[in-house]
Amino acid sequence: MSDDRKKVPDEATEVPVPRKSRATKGGDAGSSRGEKGGDAGSSRSAGKGSRSSRKGVVTGALSAVVILAAGGGAVAAASMVPEPSGGTTMGIRQADVPAGRALGVCPEPARLVNGTVVGTDADFSPVSTTATSALNAVVLSNPAGTVPGSTVTSLGGGTVAEIAKAPTSTPTPTSGPPVLSAGVASISPVTGPSVVAADALGNEQASLAANLSYSAADGDLRGLASAQCQPPGNDAWLLGANTAVGRTAVLNLSNASETPATVNLELFGYKGQIQAPGARGLLVAPGTTRSVNLAGLAPGESQLAVHVRSTGGPVAGTIQQSVLRGLAPGGVEYLSPGTGPSNLQVMSGVDIQDPAATKALAGKSGFADAVPALQIAVPGSTDAVVQVSLYGANGERKVPNGGVVTVKGGSVATLNLDGVPAGSYTVKASSDVSFVASTRITRGAKPEDATDFAWSPASARLGSQHLVAIPRDGQRLLSFGVPVGRATVSYAPVTADGKIGKAVDVDMSGGTTSVIELPAKSGDAIVAGYVVSASGDPVYGALVLGKQGRPDVSVVAIQDAAAGLEKVPVSVGY
Repeated sequence: MSDDRKKVPDEATEVPVPRKSRATKGGDAGSSRGEKGGDAGSSRSAGKGSRSSRKGVVTGALSAVVILAAGGGAVAAASMVPEPSGGTTMGIRQADVPAGRALGVCPEPARLVNGTVVGTDADFSPVSTTATSALNAVVLSNPAGTVPGSTVTSLGGGTVAEIAKAPTSTPTPTSGPPVLSAGVASISPVTGPSVVAADALGNEQASLAANLSYSAADGDLRGLASAQCQPPGNDAWLLGANTAVGRTAVLNLSNASETPATVNLELFGYKGQIQAPGARGLLVAPGTTRSVNLAGLAPGESQLAVHVRSTGGPVAGTIQQSVLRGLAPGGVEYLSPGTGPSNLQVMSGVDIQDPAATKALAGKSGFADAVPALQIAVPGSTDAVVQVSLYGANGERKVPNGGVVTVKGGSVATLNLDGVPAGSYTVKASSDVSFVASTRITRGAKPEDATDFAWSPASARLGSQHLVAIPRDGQRLLSFGVPVGRATVSYAPVTADGKIGKAVDVDMSGGTTSVIELPAKSGDAIVAGYVVSASGDPVYGALVLGKQGRPDVSVVAIQDAAAGLEKVPVSVGY
């Protein structure tokens, strides 16, 4: 680790933390559909006229004049009468969307794949007796200090733990500063996939965060793996998968809804998109997890990107990636989704060890992937010229090959960062063509010893009141990067007794990365998480985890904050 870390003051006095204020969203095409107003069949009235008998030529001519005059009057009158309301389209209005339950779906602890899998469905051997696992969850209160009803359940719905009981009433926040509290739960060991859920309060979605961590001191899955429990969705990108010899990648798809999900996978490798017949129409039943061995779909791929799309129920997807070099364990990690395709991708928490030791290790047979690297996937058919920048504690650092890499459309490319000096960095990549990206971090210097690795996926810009759950033991660090401009980051500890500690502000200049080493306690209470906010120019953050005296490493990007009351456009008319 680099020496540019800041210690968190060991304090736990309660102070107000700013409540997130998010602008209402308009134009969310996937959130709601407006209902059409008016009757589809508007009634129309028609009067019946009478005709008089013809009494001669003169009488007929006079009648014709009268009729023409009346017709002209009718036209004039019609021009002054507004059109029927059923034929007009009213202006687009904003309709409130009620907040739903907040969900975080957590993967199960890492498990060893049993033997050589010929098909795609993974078969697992018993869990190692040396492995440990823990789930830590935090649910934040509303500004009045009311913690929403929240639980930890199995994926099938069985109750595992209660975080907070549902309140009998919801007090209205006062005009004064908010006073926050939290509900906290810690579960160990974890036996299967879990769901952390919290009810909405005051038509605002609850703010929750949960972290699943796995650790083993020996065995084929030796190392540290950690993942933030993610909200389910219908579209996600996962980078960093590897199905080459000695590498195992298992995609776990969990469906926490009551609706069956049909999942289609798009696979991208070095040579382009991979056509795999078994990658489409994967059924994931409600309350279940489907494990897919990616080697059965794309064997021998050293750099593999997976695009997960589901119809029906939303799913949460992670990849359990592990490495075994002969008899030496090469590490284990959960690959989690990052931000979707964009022209700008930023990754923080990129902690690089001694470059000389890394270069020597990479020169050994089977250790080519034991170096830090940026991986880029381009979904479309257009090639992307990607400019890469690296920001450390003292400013920008040079990137190998000038920091420019060209990636063919529909393929994956990797830019090694093995020549970068040791330290903690933020990686920024940009292009005129949309792409996705993730950065690999490695640990270990001797080929005969165990090594480990982690992946830092691209994350969204930090705003206000992001909640971060952290493991109860090991090394914990918060890494923040500011590519340009200037920004202020605020972080306040959440302790196991539900209190919010004193917030600490860090002023950061552009083009730098700051790393804060987190204490095990705030005062006399164990730290369970942090409330993180940022202001000023764009800030990106990640949680970096490790074990003292071991090469273990894992990186978790800080997730988006909870959404407040949202609005969608509704067009009324026909």
